[in-house]
Amino acid sequence: MKEHLRSLVENALSRLAAAGSLALPEAVPPIAIDPPRNPAHGDFSSNISLLLAKHCRMSPVAVAEAIVAAIGEDAGIENLEVVPPGFINFHLRQTAILGIVDTLLRAPETCGRSNRGAGRRVQVEFVSANPTGPLHVGHGRGAAYGAALSNLLRAAGFEVCTEYYVNDAGRQMDILALSVWLRYLAQAGIELEFPGNGYRGDYIVDIAAELAGRFGDRFQRATLPALAPTLEGDDEGALDARIAQCRTALGEADYRSLHGFACQSILAGIRADLKMFGVEFDEWYSEHSLVERGRLDEALASLRASGQVYTEDGAEWFRSTAFGDEKDRVLVRENGAPTYFASDVAYHADKYQRGFTHIINIWGADHHGYIPRVKASLSALGLDPARLEVLLVQFASLFRGGEKVHMSTRSGQFVTLKELMEEVGVDAARYFYTSRRSDQHLDFDLDLARAQSQDNPVYYLQYAHARICSVFRQIAQSRGQSEALDGLPHLGLLVEKREHQLAGLLTRYADTVASAAEQREPHAIANFLRELATEYHAYYNAHKINVDEAPLRQARVALCTAIRLVLAHGLALLGVSAPEEM
Repeated sequence: MKEHLRSLVENALSRLAAAGSLALPEAVPPIAIDPPRNPAHGDFSSNISLLLAKHCRMSPVAVAEAIVAAIGEDAGIENLEVVPPGFINFHLRQTAILGIVDTLLRAPETCGRSNRGAGRRVQVEFVSANPTGPLHVGHGRGAAYGAALSNLLRAAGFEVCTEYYVNDAGRQMDILALSVWLRYLAQAGIELEFPGNGYRGDYIVDIAAELAGRFGDRFQRATLPALAPTLEGDDEGALDARIAQCRTALGEADYRSLHGFACQSILAGIRADLKMFGVEFDEWYSEHSLVERGRLDEALASLRASGQVYTEDGAEWFRSTAFGDEKDRVLVRENGAPTYFASDVAYHADKYQRGFTHIINIWGADHHGYIPRVKASLSALGLDPARLEVLLVQFASLFRGGEKVHMSTRSGQFVTLKELMEEVGVDAARYFYTSRRSDQHLDFDLDLARAQSQDNPVYYLQYAHARICSVFRQIAQSRGQSEALDGLPHLGLLVEKREHQLAGLLTRYADTVASAAEQREPHAIANFLRELATEYHAYYNAHKINVDEAPLRQARVALCTAIRLVLAHGLALLGVSAPEEM
């Protein structure tokens, strides 16, 4: 409906400009068609007259009146009014509003869908947590947000590819390998001091036990006693020395086997947790593959050829300050090892080579400083940085019994995503994570998420869906099965104010989905569903659906069927189930 009204305004402006009645700017501002805050002001409203008035050298009211006159009669509009300071309010005919019920019931596959993104390939990369430990509740918010946004983009007609970037190379993975090795040795009675800056969670002990079960004593070496005195200290230099000694003791082949086993063990857990969470990826992209396929060398060579790389103190630096970054960045360390940034450059160059129209990265808010350097590298490579969009997700704090749950990843003191799912369920976790803007801090109330009451917002939405299904079961039991389509010829009998409001909400749904996709705001769907559920609960309490008059009953069943379709679709976009019984 919004698209139809927008086209009416666009055509009216074209006619007025052609007739010389309005002097329009070369670039006409976007025509917003939105529900007014006050329902008495109509079903939709536009402020386009206020935006054009200065250029047209007319008052906003005069511009609005000219547009209204040019629109003329339309079968779906009952009344057009101009309200100072220049708003155009659209009052739709009841038949036009109820037409959405007919559309949804005859073509349910169109529910929430549009063609806004037709012909555009979008890659969405999210979670991408280092496989150095299980996913925690912070990763869960990024997973829920990324999955919901991908669902929205698909519903809006975009071709979407979801990707998890597996950081299976680099120093953090070496620290993981060392941590597992030391726990493995300890289980064999070989005690070496465990570094305070190693990974200390219980999951490291479990992986070490799996390693021993799979490989026996393969990773024990006679040279260990000679190494033991030097494996001391907690500073980063000492940690790097321990990693080097581990590699020396094991030999490169066995070290890579240990490294790969630890990585794959954790990655298998990550995959399983995400699948349980309802999140699956089209691609799992290995950082190590950048080296194997020569992508890292290619990207470094291209940067050097750009003239934006220089050598200082034995290291290679990228002159990112030339592109607005706050300081230059190291690409290759003095020991010849590429930095994480070098891998980021190669990975993003590869994304561009894969031909995506638009690339979306979803990162934790603590990575905001990486955005300028990555975009600077793209500019230096001759790639359009505007094609890369980075969305930030703030951390989520857990509260239980009114007290904040304290967490520390490196020390192993954190709540895993799996534990969260076991405590509150997947539905509550997915909903609570997506119910607020991703760039706003989230206080996650565990007690509220577990509550089986209407105070729990996800329960409230699911109950609306289940309540409709319950009504349908009651009608089937008392009157025999009745198809919702039987009510379509009788939609004109839906004359109650709440029926009008409910149908009006349904007309907004597809536009809400498209707008939420374009604005990257899954929480807009949560807000819409809450409004729809509130209106339905009020309607259910005020009006009987299973009335004796068959035409009216069937019309109300048709309306409720359309509401159920939208509720189920919206919940699915957020990754929440729509139960038929509660």
